[in-house]
Amino acid sequence: MPSPATAPPSDRSTGTSSITLDPRSWLERLWNSIAERGRPYADVPASSVPPLERAKQLASALLSERGEASGAAVARELHSVLRELEPEERLDFYRFLASGFLPDEKRLREAASAYLAEPTPEHVTRLHDAAEPPRQELLRRMNMAPGGTPALVAMRDEIGKRLRDEPDLRPLDSDLLHLLGSWFNRGFLQIRRIDWQTPAAVLEKLIAYEAVHEIQGWEDLRRRLAPDRRCFGFFHPALPGEPLIFVEVALTEGLAS
Repeated sequence: MPSPATAPPSDRSTGTSSITLDPRSWLERLWNSIAERGRPYADVPASSVPPLERAKQLASALLSERGEASGAAVARELHSVLRELEPEERLDFYRFLASGFLPDEKRLREAASAYLAEPTPEHVTRLHDAAEPPRQELLRRMNMAPGGTPALVAMRDEIGKRLRDEPDLRPLDSDLLHLLGSWFNRGFLQIRRIDWQTPAAVLEKLIAYEAVHEIQGWEDLRRRLAPDRRCFGFFHPALPGEPLIFVEVALTEGLAS
């Protein structure tokens, strides 16, 4: 048990940290409210449908939804069902996504022929639009659900561990990589200072994630957050309690020789 001087902020004698951390971002709370309002209008399969089949039906329904509120409700239900599936059932669902939701072949051929005949900017745009699989739009809509972004990050992590034995999942993995790369653009990241008053949940992740100079517990962390040190974390609005990048700085009175 760490002593009061070295315990994480939330464990000190005051009982709470001076800074509180809402595990949900304002964006997640907004989508949760929208999903609640859209639930009565959503095309949701009956709960009696087997979970895997229900997940597939929800994915198809989500892509056909036109309303933001009802779409958010379907996306939330889809993530809820996916969390309840066994690993092999989720793998079957990933195969379903990877093998389906493909570009329209006729439209793609026409766009390609038009570009080859006349490579204008307009035909480039037409070809690009025709080549994008509907699966990407499905993933975008899955991201509308409360907690959608971390769920898709976890999905790609799970798929990545399967790729060696399941190469047919690569199209799905590529789509996730493309979308997550856009959503986690540096312009969306927020830099925040991390100090001894930062919520313990974030400090614990700093201890766990530091791989270059491993942190040996709370006493070592306190030393690294001393007045002559600075630590900053980059956060994404959709993952408010998850530091994606750490930057540690030691202040000196002059230049090192």
